Amino acid sequence: MLVTLEGLDGSGKSSAAARLQESDAVPEDAVFTREPTGSWYGDAVRRSIESPEADSLAELFLYTADHAAHLAETVRPALAEGRVVVSDRYSDSRYTYQGATLATHPGLDVPDPLEYVREVHEPWTRPPDATIYLDVDPETGVERADASNKMEQVAFLERVRDNYEQLLADDPDRFVRIDATRPQDEVATDVRETVGNLLA
Repeated sequence: MLVTLEGLDGSGKSSAAARLQESDAVPEDAVFTREPTGSWYGDAVRRSIESPEADSLAELFLYTADHAAHLAETVRPALAEGRVVVSDRYSDSRYTYQGATLATHPGLDVPDPLEYVREVHEPWTRPPDATIYLDVDPETGVERADASNKMEQVAFLERVRDNYEQLLADDPDRFVRIDATRPQDEVATDVRETVGNLLA
């Protein structure tokens, strides 16, 4: 099973993933991973995030390359071995964040940037079996994330959140929404219980 953790910057995904990894809700051989990855593809993504001048269409394909490598090198091999994979961010982050950046790209003439990004991935990505969406408002997310890059701004995260809501509406059976405005301990408990129930 492939379980993903999604949400805005500042929603607490990484903290929840770390707590989950330390719990008994997942098998000992479960694979915990994340996007951007630690590969050179992921390094290129992080450099792009930190660059206000980075072209959003070029950035999309950096993320796409990182996702492809992640699938080939980590996700698919682990699933083929029958292991549980938990990913802190995955394809939904590509759709929502790059869909939001492309919405203002002057050289891209598509009516629905979110759907465009999904179509780029559709022929080859491996959809999650379940996705835990840590729901937080953009203002709280920015405050927690300390607004260190161009993607941690309220106006931008409002567009990202709208895109997440579209994904949830399109595939309600895959998503589990958790209120991430609460204290970390409460959120981590809900994540642990949700994953335990999914795997059971």
